[in-house]
Amino acid sequence: MGKEYRTIEEVSGPLCLVKGVSNVNYDDLGEIQLANGNIKRCKVLEIDGENALVQLFESSAGINLSNSKVKFLGRSMSLPVSDDMLGRVFDGLGNPIDKGPEIIPEKRLDINGLAMNPVARDYPSEFIQTGISSIDGMNTLVRGQKLPIFSASGLPHANLASQIARQAKVIGTKEPFAVVFAAIGITFEEADFFIENFKQTGAIDRSIMFMNLANNPAIERIATPRMALTAAEYLAFDKGMHVLVILTDITNYADALREVSSARKEVPGRRGYPGYMYTDLASLYERAGRQKGKDGSITLIPILTMPEDDKTHPIPDLTGYITEGQIILSRNLYRKNISPPIDVLPSLSRLKDKGIGKGKTRDDHASTMNQLISA
Repeated sequence: MGKEYRTIEEVSGPLCLVKGVSNVNYDDLGEIQLANGNIKRCKVLEIDGENALVQLFESSAGINLSNSKVKFLGRSMSLPVSDDMLGRVFDGLGNPIDKGPEIIPEKRLDINGLAMNPVARDYPSEFIQTGISSIDGMNTLVRGQKLPIFSASGLPHANLASQIARQAKVIGTKEPFAVVFAAIGITFEEADFFIENFKQTGAIDRSIMFMNLANNPAIERIATPRMALTAAEYLAFDKGMHVLVILTDITNYADALREVSSARKEVPGRRGYPGYMYTDLASLYERAGRQKGKDGSITLIPILTMPEDDKTHPIPDLTGYITEGQIILSRNLYRKNISPPIDVLPSLSRLKDKGIGKGKTRDDHASTMNQLISA
């Protein structure tokens, strides 16, 4: 284990400044031991010479500058992965919360992963049936695609997410299909809805769930989608499975990013979000896709609520630039009791023509779709 430091200089909210450190790297994990023996976990946000700025995963209450010790673990955050993760529920940091046994890992993977090399990407081409006609018929989802759902507060995106997780399948194949579901910054009631829904319908048997609640720290919210994508990469590229990843709600993720950014006194960009939010979102979304020479694939459905129903807001705006289309939910359709209230005209799947037609869906799919849209 690393050396211990008693040089905490300053504590400001969730941030601590530790002086005189050596051999400590950006993103390293650390442990702060309080005078009473309790341990608080943290990670390095910034290194400036011998000074390390660390962010706590919990509150800073109880940290005493004179007798609290910091130890750096010399590794970034990782997720222990194994086949046994299917059917299990984890918190936002990858610890089991379903009263089941600890996971005996096959290996540990760094959660930051890497975006897929564009040259190694294989073109998405196989139809995924979601069982929702306005998606399957009009805005078809293709294996390996990134297709976000733009919702608004009060609309039934949670029901839509659980419906897709339950029903999604690749037609005409017996290939193993799994769902990785990550809930980011949701209420206990919503988390309970998802867990119970997955259990009742049996969808949990082929799913891995990560639950980050609204009362968990912001820094955990930033880790949760990366945990989910790491588990998906393991299932897809190590185990050859086809994985559907559903992330809800990306707006809570972006708000956590803004919170951490302002705590670090960074120069804010549009609407107070950090200027690097585009790059940060891309580092998540670009981990989906298919790789040449590998059987598995990752298809990604991020769900976000548009603040003030505004699709020019930075979060949906930047998401739309990175992903291959979007499914937009409409408040007017919801008021008319149309379920799910998908507004077909502004919705778009940029890869829909790749996954439809003879041998995939039906011969007349393209012409029927065009007739419906023109009508």
